[in-house]
Amino acid sequence: MNPTSPTPAAARSSVIQLAIKEKAALYAAYMPLFAEGGIFIPTPRAHRLGDEVYVLMSLPDEVQRYPVVGKVAWITPSGASGTRTQGVGIRFPADEKSRALKLRIEQILGGHLGSDRATQTV
Repeated sequence: MNPTSPTPAAARSSVIQLAIKEKAALYAAYMPLFAEGGIFIPTPRAHRLGDEVYVLMSLPDEVQRYPVVGKVAWITPSGASGTRTQGVGIRFPADEKSRALKLRIEQILGGHLGSDRATQTV
């Protein structure tokens, strides 16, 4: 591959630190539509579907940080309708650490998961 050609999506990766401080923010960012779980990350950086993203995430009232290597599975572009925030949805991988993170997020959210309040995605 020559240095001026675009990088294939599979080879692109980035690192994002995400600190979610409130339950309402976690509710708005969590993406239960993915079987493995996922999280929406507000970012002005351009990503493509399938890009690999390393996320170092902290949850409300926790000091522990959760490392996740996920893939971009949702993109909200700049200027999206409904005043949606620009960013990407990261699908968690199907592994034990991600299953534990999904479970922890769902424990924190509890009964809020069935809410019809708006989120950053659907």
